[in-house]
Amino acid sequence: MSRTTLALAIILIIIIVGVAAYYALGPSRVAASYPQKPITIYVPWSAGGGTDLTTRQVAAYLQQKFGVEINVLNKVAGGGAATFYAGATAPPDGYTLTAITIELSIFPHLGTSNVTYQNFEPIAMLICNPAVVAVRADAPWKTLNELLDYIKAHPGELKASGTAKAGVWDMARIGLLQAAGIDPNALPWVPSTGAAPAIQELLAGGVQVVIAGSGEIKPYKDLGQLRALAIMSDTRIKGLDDVPTLKELGYNFAICGWAGLAAPKGTPQPIVNKLAEAVKEAYNSQQFQQFLDNRSFVGKLMLTDDFKKYLVNEYDLMKTLLEKAGYIGK
Repeated sequence: MSRTTLALAIILIIIIVGVAAYYALGPSRVAASYPQKPITIYVPWSAGGGTDLTTRQVAAYLQQKFGVEINVLNKVAGGGAATFYAGATAPPDGYTLTAITIELSIFPHLGTSNVTYQNFEPIAMLICNPAVVAVRADAPWKTLNELLDYIKAHPGELKASGTAKAGVWDMARIGLLQAAGIDPNALPWVPSTGAAPAIQELLAGGVQVVIAGSGEIKPYKDLGQLRALAIMSDTRIKGLDDVPTLKELGYNFAICGWAGLAAPKGTPQPIVNKLAEAVKEAYNSQQFQQFLDNRSFVGKLMLTDDFKKYLVNEYDLMKTLLEKAGYIGK
């Protein structure tokens, strides 16, 4: 090999290595300068709800940290499915994020959406409000087991409510009854537009049981209007310390209404990681923790890979519960 050929070969190798190094560092360079323009966060539910309020708390922190405007946009058309689609199909550049909720694990099984967790890059879970079983304060059932025994002995007599059919609190009903060895049809579900109207229906005597989030039940319990019989979390929670968990009562089931942030699939991992670290800071801030306490929300921080593993398990669990209820075929 001539000196000229050898020199050209060395130059070519240097060029190849340099180009490879440039592209390898590309995403990191992009992340270092991110963000350079406003970020939009889609929220699938109405303003003033738990997901919306939580998202806005985090958005305010991110706006201060990054120095760019963070716009929270409530896109409620299609019951959340349209929002998940819009978020999943947005450019994967970190400038459009989505507040994802447990419905992302439910809709695909019902055929109302073809968007799943696989269409997103999970950033962080923020809240996980466990389901609570409640009855009127003057109801005859003092414990969960008394209520379950009555349901078993009088199938179809009592009715429950808390959300739409196949919504998160309906899934809680199905999981509870399955864990107790009771046919879900023994406690029919009355669909509602949310926990607030369901609780009013309970107080008016239209239904006998409400299953809803801890933050939704607590104010009525504190007023002496509701009796909370059990909470579907792994441990007891602050503010509802006297309410036993299902596991304490011998039922191996837990479920919560969770919410978190995600980016479209394909968003560079360094950007996802940068967002996750910023959200972690927001979560641990005194302001956010005070927000959780004021609202009786249960915070649960879960980042990127751990959040993704949770979404995989949640997707499979929702499919099983929907099958048990007869909402979908096996």
